Amino acid sequence: MLDRSNPAPPAPPFFAPFVSSVMRVEPAWIDYNGHLNMAYYNVLFDRAVDEVYELLGLGLSYVETTKHSTFTAEVHVRYLRELLVDTPVRVTFQLLGFDQKRMHYFEQLFHAEEGWLSATSENMALNVNMVVKKTASFPDHVMERLALMKAAHDLLPLPEGAGRRIAMRA
Repeated sequence: MLDRSNPAPPAPPFFAPFVSSVMRVEPAWIDYNGHLNMAYYNVLFDRAVDEVYELLGLGLSYVETTKHSTFTAEVHVRYLRELLVDTPVRVTFQLLGFDQKRMHYFEQLFHAEEGWLSATSENMALNVNMVVKKTASFPDHVMERLALMKAAHDLLPLPEGAGRRIAMRA
């Protein structure tokens, strides 16, 4: 029987890590060096986050119905191997932590056919009330899904590069 007191659909299973759909490097994203411009790595990472947010209940309908959204507060991207035009890629997403207002996650961008790692992105996102432009608590149904995802992702090792800072070695 459908519980009408909870408007959120049932939580989906959370795979560890989440793996995005296949995306391709678009010709307009290639820079004068002949490879993917650094800005578009973030586009690929962000498209994968959109897929994750739908699973978590933080997608477009969340923004429209609650007037809340997520804002990225901090990002650390590592560019490890260049991508060329039309390269098929996938992004993995691992939830490292969350609290009432924040999510800490790590993404890895892989060549979808050959499997090598091209880039990583570590992120801190905030839940924001769009009306007053201040951080706000996630609703209960999102907290429940975050907890389910985190439990699945806790079975994974910490990704290599997570928590890394920028520094010049002597």
